[in-house]
Amino acid sequence: MRKIIFTLAVAAVLFAACGKPNDKMTKCANDSWDKVFPLSEKVSHQKVSFQNQYGITLVADLYAPKSVSETVCQRSGLPAIAVSGPFGATKEQSSGLYAMKMAERGFIALAFDPSFTGESSGEPRRTASPDINTEDFMAAVDYLSKLPEVDAEHIGIIGICGWGGIALNAAAADPRIKATVVSTMYDMTRVSGNGYFDSADSEEARHEARAALAAQRLKDPAAMAGGVVDPLPDDAPQFVKDYHDYYKTARAYHVRSGNSNDGWRVIGTQAYANSRFLYYINEIRSAVLVMHGEKAHSRYFGEAAYHYMVDGKAEGYKSVVAPNPCPENKELLIIPGASHCDLYDGGFTGPAGTGEPKNLIPWDKLAAFFTKYLK
Repeated sequence: MRKIIFTLAVAAVLFAACGKPNDKMTKCANDSWDKVFPLSEKVSHQKVSFQNQYGITLVADLYAPKSVSETVCQRSGLPAIAVSGPFGATKEQSSGLYAMKMAERGFIALAFDPSFTGESSGEPRRTASPDINTEDFMAAVDYLSKLPEVDAEHIGIIGICGWGGIALNAAAADPRIKATVVSTMYDMTRVSGNGYFDSADSEEARHEARAALAAQRLKDPAAMAGGVVDPLPDDAPQFVKDYHDYYKTARAYHVRSGNSNDGWRVIGTQAYANSRFLYYINEIRSAVLVMHGEKAHSRYFGEAAYHYMVDGKAEGYKSVVAPNPCPENKELLIIPGASHCDLYDGGFTGPAGTGEPKNLIPWDKLAAFFTKYLK
């Protein structure tokens, strides 16, 4: 069976939360800090939970400017952002950092664990679904819309890595999403159906993969596909080394992250291969910023998504669709010198997060984008 080197996944089955949609944004007494980054003094943090339409409980971290939590009865109507990704990561890693950085800049931000992942519920664990994963973003918008501190007409989303493609699918499906940022994105449906760099984009290759997955369902449906490879083989590609540096070291290891630990079910993403997240993104009328690293192995995903969204055609996509009706609010941003994982946390000058931070994520640029389109 074709194997994708990039690893996916999750760990814990248990979930816990103390927040409800109308709770004030004050820190829960039993809410210990377990993120891979330090808590900013400029924001307040609360663990919350909510359900999607499939009855799955999503657990999330809610970040807000401290002025909101301190004067919650006097202030309301702030713009809000829901964040998720990378695929196989948890809210304690990159998505939480993005949410916190946006809260520092005046937004209410929610980093959530997707269904079947991290502290969120859903069985079987380590599973993905095109429908349910897209619904997770829309359920997060539902949750934010009900908060008294949030202006429900001004909500955006951020999708990181594999959740970038999912974010674009959600933005195409839900016009309540007024602005979308996809960072260092993967189109998980394209890579699942075509292989890396479209190296298995043929009927023969897909048939072979389908047959292997069908056999796996009867042989052992619970079999795992492994987390990030450890130890690294001598001939590992640079992007695999970068994944190891992020997920397997003190830089961002987390006990609930599948990428940090034992991965994803072999059949867990089977439905992705016959789906396409980006089919309707040329019809997204709201604002979209596609951000990718110059040196990222995944850059082709972001560039193709941008051109398919704006022009209606792109390399790697067979169908040609109509150009976007609102191309003026779409933007492609390439970060000079950045690799794929550099846009998870800004990058570091040395291995395993040692050395000085590179600060390659343009936080103020993201804030300016959301400020412009979440007025």
